[in-house]
Amino acid sequence: MKIERFHEMLEEIQRERGIHKEALLEAIRVSLLSAAKKRFKEEGEENLEVRISEDGDVRIIHKEGEKEKDVTPKDFGRLAAQTAKQVIIQRIREAEKDEAFEEYNHRQGELITGVIQRREYGGYLINLGRIETMLSVAEQIPGEVLRERERVKLYLVETRKTSKGPFVVISRAHPELIRKLFELEVPELKEGILEIKSLAREPGKRTKVAVLSNDPKVGAVGTCVGHMGTRIQNIVRELGPERVDIIEWSADAAKFITNALSPAKVTRVEVNKNDMSAKVYVPEKELSLAIGKEGQNVRLAVKVTGWNIDILSDTEPTGKKQAPPAKASSSTPSSLKLRRATEDKTGDKVKVHQLAKELKLTSKKLIEKLKELGYEVKAATSPVPEEAIKKLK
Repeated sequence: MKIERFHEMLEEIQRERGIHKEALLEAIRVSLLSAAKKRFKEEGEENLEVRISEDGDVRIIHKEGEKEKDVTPKDFGRLAAQTAKQVIIQRIREAEKDEAFEEYNHRQGELITGVIQRREYGGYLINLGRIETMLSVAEQIPGEVLRERERVKLYLVETRKTSKGPFVVISRAHPELIRKLFELEVPELKEGILEIKSLAREPGKRTKVAVLSNDPKVGAVGTCVGHMGTRIQNIVRELGPERVDIIEWSADAAKFITNALSPAKVTRVEVNKNDMSAKVYVPEKELSLAIGKEGQNVRLAVKVTGWNIDILSDTEPTGKKQAPPAKASSSTPSSLKLRRATEDKTGDKVKVHQLAKELKLTSKKLIEKLKELGYEVKAATSPVPEEAIKKLK
């Protein structure tokens, strides 16, 4: 039995579907062997073998000891086609799923582009090219409305295998989306001339990005802003109403804290390295600007610097506090990190990927640790029970 246009068929499917010829050959061989075993039960199906030549010639071989016999029936072509059709389709689908999983599995932590298919209950259906997935409400930028057929940038958080194929967890609220957008627009970051040392984000509201220049001739902030503000405008355009502050990172804690509280003007900073705290004095008229709406400016400054910050009026040297100290998260001991990771100003539960980042673990590794402690957590976007966080201390 000869399969017509065998070589051309393999080439065409590989080109159009992205499935390797070897995977297709194996699928065809298995399906034909299944058909042959049904036909030759009386002759010992365990001794049958299917051989396919490069030009598509198919032979059914019966092996008994060292003897081989070609037992391919004349009508096997029709019988094989009927029996093998569904098997071949299934194997092709499985191969597509496996290859799609590998493609996206290698892109975890990268910026990808998706097309909005439609809005559904619980989020948006997104077409990533080879697969579709959901952008959940929890991973959307709050208040953002996306339109059908609109192309959007997404951060690929995690890829998982499921019975229905690969499932890709994507996000527009993840802090790392900001880093990837900057790397896309500012080539000096990829070249190592500039470096994002830290960032803090409240999706849909405001983000602070601390940047260091490794070349004294290149200004960190100005380079990120770009000529006539083109670079930062491209980033902000992708984020909608979210405001992005670019600040210069400094090894000098007082200077770094001062930069982080911009646009407020700081009079002086008193740092205590023992407990990573700082008292920041600002003119009384700058108090509201330094603290920000609902404490947002100082809260982000705390997160981006890693220092606990007290804002005080410079007109009150006795030190009457004008804003409660916020908690740091990036430069503190791990036990303190765990406690502070649970302090979410919005009242939302801490998710697996957020806690994993705090502990410098992968989401998969953290999920395994949680299971060891007796907590069933399924995904990177699942909330972590507060008692589980305490046990991880």
